[in-house]
Amino acid sequence: MLKLTIALCFLAVGWAQDCQVSNIPVKENFDKYRFQGTWYAVAKKDPTGLFLLDNVVANYKVNEEGRMTASAFGRVIILNNWETCANMFASFDETPDPAKFKLKYWGAAAYLQSGYDDHWVVDTDYDNYAVHYSCRELDTDGTCLDGYSFIFSRHPDGLRSEDQPIVTQKKKEICLLGKYRRVAHTGFCDA
Repeated sequence: MLKLTIALCFLAVGWAQDCQVSNIPVKENFDKYRFQGTWYAVAKKDPTGLFLLDNVVANYKVNEEGRMTASAFGRVIILNNWETCANMFASFDETPDPAKFKLKYWGAAAYLQSGYDDHWVVDTDYDNYAVHYSCRELDTDGTCLDGYSFIFSRHPDGLRSEDQPIVTQKKKEICLLGKYRRVAHTGFCDA
């Protein structure tokens, strides 16, 4: 009986999910030029503090020098009850891994963000879906204490059925399965 218990313990350890941020896989050979364009947030995992609620749309661009930037907007509630659309601009500093960026928000809505966030592209097929991840604060064990994630679609109506299993697997790989909420697109922030 003792041998069986020990064997089961080893199996459980082997099946345990590795949620250390340093071990989270990202998109191999990420191509920022193929990635640029409009993306609609269809699900998100929120961080601690004020954050965009819904109607989130991001537009990524790569300039002539090869630097990626983004503009984004979405509905937010500030001062406890004032509903408005936040427009933000962000620039990305590259790292040795082409799918991992450091993100800096600029402009009047910069206070909505903590500052110099990680911005990782966990996966994308460039034409339909993208999974983004950011850890703002590491715990002492190397897992994420406070972070956020977006599931983006090129289509305002959401993910295609064939993309859903892939995205679900990626949510599991970044230890956020079951932590997302849907992002509505009601037209609140349309110009």
